[in-house]
Amino acid sequence: MSVEPGSFSRREIMSGAASITLSAAAVAGTAEATTPASASSDCPAARTFPPPSSISKAAQDYLRKGAMQPPPRPVPQPSDREGWHAYIAEGNQSLPADAILKMPGVDVEAQQIGGATCYVATRRGISGAERRKAHLSIHGGGWILFGGRAAMALAKVTAMQFGGVTFAVDYRMPPDHPYPAGLDDCFAVYKALLAEYGAKNILVSGGSAGGNLAAALMHKVRDAGLEKPGALVLETPITDLTNSGDSWEVLNGLDPILRDADGVGSTQLYLNGNDPHHPYLSPLFGDLGSAFPPTHLVTGTRDRLLSDTVRMHAALRAAGVEADLYVAEAMPHSGFGKQTPEDAAVLTDTRKWLKGRWPAS
Repeated sequence: MSVEPGSFSRREIMSGAASITLSAAAVAGTAEATTPASASSDCPAARTFPPPSSISKAAQDYLRKGAMQPPPRPVPQPSDREGWHAYIAEGNQSLPADAILKMPGVDVEAQQIGGATCYVATRRGISGAERRKAHLSIHGGGWILFGGRAAMALAKVTAMQFGGVTFAVDYRMPPDHPYPAGLDDCFAVYKALLAEYGAKNILVSGGSAGGNLAAALMHKVRDAGLEKPGALVLETPITDLTNSGDSWEVLNGLDPILRDADGVGSTQLYLNGNDPHHPYLSPLFGDLGSAFPPTHLVTGTRDRLLSDTVRMHAALRAAGVEADLYVAEAMPHSGFGKQTPEDAAVLTDTRKWLKGRWPAS
């Protein structure tokens, strides 16, 4: 019997073990929820502004819990490589990778593709048509978290949610491998998938820092003269590393995930002295029209990267790219922990949008 996407129950997909965003990491005080040593840690609005009654109780509770977090601890200095390794190891503990990998129904194996490590996840019993669909999934985590077994676990969850064959690239990350190593790994995997699956059968997706890499990949693919994928999904993506968007300041203190005053704590580590205006680093900039396929973007009204997302959406449309935008009420960066009706609605809408676009009809 063949199994198609969507046949897994909501409980299986949205279980605590399958909470795949940075939301859990933020409560633990990890990279995308931390403040550089020079920045203020005061976020009074997060402790005084109540959740709206327009969202579910579960989502309200999530926001209240986020507002009760202690001030984030400083990240290591850029030169403190040992400190960063310890910091990353602690942050990765927030994801229950072992519990996820014990969940049945999805086979995951490590492969070397284009010289990069990938975790290839396939749901058991999927049809031949599903096996002809490739999903290049790029994990978030401030360019530093959720590699290794965490990336393998996220590959499994992604396969559960979307079907097809998931290729979760375990891209190289700082402090040992800053830009452009991670982007180069994503490009190498995409190039290999293009040769095997064909462009129209490839979906590229990423959230947060993974969304940054997924969008930057489109520029790199175009510059290499390669065919762009059939579809692109960007969930609360980082598209402007200069942090010039309005929501970065307006929503400071209301987003319980991104609590840094100046930027994601690991941004400078990732940049490694490179110009943040370059499209490979800030994919909002540059020629979008020739680089981007149909694109689905997700954000929320409490996401500090709301401006990054809506500006990207507007720029794509201005460039003639088919672009769809989903803005969830009161949703912070990376969602409500993937266990609320609002999170389920985002997933349902994304899967609906993908019909006819993956594979491209």
